[in-house]
Amino acid sequence: MNTLYKIGLSFRLAFRNIISSGLRTWLTIITLALAFVMILFFNSMYAGWEHQGIRDQIAWEFAHGHVIHPKYDKLDPFTIESGQGVYEKDKHLTPVLIRQANIYPQGRMIPVSLKGIPSDQKVVALPTHLLEESKANIPVLIGQSMAQSNHFKIGDEILMRWKDKNGTFDAQNITIVGIFDTNVPTVDAGQIWIALDRLGELTGLTQNATYLLADETFNQQSNTTWLFETKDELLSEFYNLIELKKGGSSFLYGILMLIALIAIFDSQVFSVFKRQKEIGTYIALGFTKKRVIFLFTLEGTMYAIIAATVGSIIAFPLIGWLGEVGIPMTSNLEQSRGMGITIGEYIYPLLTVELFTKTVFWVVTLSALISYLPVRKIAKMNTVDALKGKK
Repeated sequence: MNTLYKIGLSFRLAFRNIISSGLRTWLTIITLALAFVMILFFNSMYAGWEHQGIRDQIAWEFAHGHVIHPKYDKLDPFTIESGQGVYEKDKHLTPVLIRQANIYPQGRMIPVSLKGIPSDQKVVALPTHLLEESKANIPVLIGQSMAQSNHFKIGDEILMRWKDKNGTFDAQNITIVGIFDTNVPTVDAGQIWIALDRLGELTGLTQNATYLLADETFNQQSNTTWLFETKDELLSEFYNLIELKKGGSSFLYGILMLIALIAIFDSQVFSVFKRQKEIGTYIALGFTKKRVIFLFTLEGTMYAIIAATVGSIIAFPLIGWLGEVGIPMTSNLEQSRGMGITIGEYIYPLLTVELFTKTVFWVVTLSALISYLPVRKIAKMNTVDALKGKK
C-alpha cells in the first residue's frame, strides 16, 4: 500500500507541476496530440485501404490461390502462347485460359488479353452468368474502366482477331453483354472475358488452362505438377505497396513528433537547472534521488499521457466518421488504376485496437525516454547544494 501511495503521490505532483507551467505545457501537448492524431489517421487510412484491397482482390482476381502452369509467367507476355496445358478436373479449381487478341473498334487497333472462364463459376465476382444467358454468337464481358476509356456500351459489336493453337489468325465480331464495375484494374484494363468453352472452340484449346483458381477447401497436394501460389503470395506486391506508403507518410508526422519531443527535452533540461531548490526540498522531505528522478521523468511522460487523451478525443470521432462516409480518392483514381493499383473511389479508415495500442505505447515510451535523459544529472547532485540552489 505504501508503494502505491508513493506512486499516486508522484502522479499528482507531476500533473500539478506540468499544469502550473501554463502556455508552454499546452503548446507541447497540442503539438504531441497533433502528431498522435496524424499517426492514427494515416495508419488507419492505410489499414482501411489494405483491408479493402485484400477483400477486392480475393473477390475478383485471386480467390484463395492460383495453380499456375509451369511455363506461364505473368510478368512475361511472351509466355502466354506456350504457358497453358491440359488440366485435371477438380471441383475445387476453376480454370482460366489466357490468349492474346486484338480488337478493332471504329478502325482503331487495341491489343487485349482474352480470358476464358467457365460461365457457371462462383469463385470470383465476375458476372459470368451473363455469358450463359446471352444469345449472342460470341458474348463477352468488359470492365467499367475499359468501357469508359474506349466508349464501349452493352450491345456493341466489335471485330476481334486472335490466333488458334496452330498459329492461324481468325476474326469475328464479339458482343459486349455485360460491363462490370470493380476496384481491381488487373481484371479490367485491357481485359476481355469470355466463356471458357467458347474460347476453346475458337482456338482449338479445349480442356486447356493457363492457371486455375482455388476455392477455400482446395488441397494443394492434389496437384503437384503445376505451381501453387497462395493468396498471400499473390498479394505480396500489394502488401509491399502499403508498407511503402506508410513509410512515406511517417516523414510528416515524424517531424511533428520530433518537435514535440524536443520541447519535452528542453522542458526537462530547464527543470533540472532552474528547479534545484525544489529538487533539494524533495530530498530533504525524504524523497530518494531515484524517486526524484522518477518524478521528473513522470512529468515528461505526463505530456504524452495527456496528449494521447486529447488526441483520442479528437481521433476517435474523426476516424469513426470518415469510416462511415469514406475519404474520396477521385483526384488520382484513374492514375492509380492506370498503374495497376487496386484502390476504390473511397477509402474507409480502419482503426484497430492493435493500431491504437501500438501508437500509444510508442508515443509514451519515446516521451519517457526523452524525459529521462536530462534528469539523470539529479543522481550526481549534492543534496545541500541543491537545497541552496547552487549549480
